[in-house]
Amino acid sequence: MRLIRSTLFSVYTISTTMLTGLITLLLMPLPYKVRYSIINLYARSVIRMLTIFCGITFHVEGREHIRHPAIIFCKHQSTWETYALQVIFPPVSYVFKQELFWIPFFGWGLFAMKPIAIQRGSGRKAIRQLVEGGTKRLKEGLSVVIFPEGTRTKASGPGRYKIGGAVLAAESGYPVIPVAHNAGEFWARKSFIKKPGHITVRIGPAIKTQGKKPEDILDEARTWIEAQMPEITQCIYHSD
Repeated sequence: MRLIRSTLFSVYTISTTMLTGLITLLLMPLPYKVRYSIINLYARSVIRMLTIFCGITFHVEGREHIRHPAIIFCKHQSTWETYALQVIFPPVSYVFKQELFWIPFFGWGLFAMKPIAIQRGSGRKAIRQLVEGGTKRLKEGLSVVIFPEGTRTKASGPGRYKIGGAVLAAESGYPVIPVAHNAGEFWARKSFIKKPGHITVRIGPAIKTQGKKPEDILDEARTWIEAQMPEITQCIYHSD
């Protein structure tokens, strides 16, 4: 049954991604708010269908800590959070590698969201792209979503946190909002099968960044996020 349910969900996601990508491409001449409303509706529908088809629900703790605009440091275990953060937070801009924009339909939808494109693996150049693009989006009134682990990690432990987002925070002065969740237990990376269950999303107090070094900002965010994981996860979680 999980295979059937996961297949139905995938069919829905693929079809609506193609439709949404095409619509947003046609709407590019229109104001950003119009395009974002379409993307937001799409994200909400995916989260809703995930509940209907696969039995995955969620709740959010710490909504009172949301600041806008801000830099969101989110745990990255799944594809789920790329949809959910659009539902939980005010308008956001994601950091993506440039190659994703070349994917038909999917890439068109990404482009319509005013993302921050970086060349992954280019070292300091990628960090400068992140800082310049991120500062621009923050000044435009958008929060910036950063997955400091860089790529999706296993639900059983943390990944290596990267400094780029903390450099953006230090140079821009905008606060960092740490976010922990356990979505990887139910929609694991590289896994087609989705397991029914309940995701906990925990939002932490805003971290002040003005006058702080990037290393200190990153350590503060990482310490808070990883401290939450043993409490909200249902699997064995090891924090180094």
